[in-house]
Amino acid sequence: MGQATHCDNCQALDQIPNIGPAAAEELRQLGIEKPKDLCDRDPFEMYQQLCTLTETRHDLCVLDTFMAAVDFMGGAPAVPWWRYTAERKAQFGQIPIQCLATH
Repeated sequence: MGQATHCDNCQALDQIPNIGPAAAEELRQLGIEKPKDLCDRDPFEMYQQLCTLTETRHDLCVLDTFMAAVDFMGGAPAVPWWRYTAERKAQFGQIPIQCLATH
């Protein structure tokens, strides 16, 4: 399967632009099994939940990727995840996220 060009054509998580095997697995960890499960989700909350579940502070590019995926599934055109970096910084700043880390 290739990547979808519109949200209506998405049947699997890896068809969402910017979502590869690792990101698809992260989405599954959040209980997201199919692309439509992303509709109306909050990317920031998803990111925080992933950090908590994995007890790791993930790179903020994961948040950018979640933003791109949620927007795409909401009907926005497909764009590279890094196009969301400036929006993320403007919207959330440095994000003082308190993720648990047990090592």
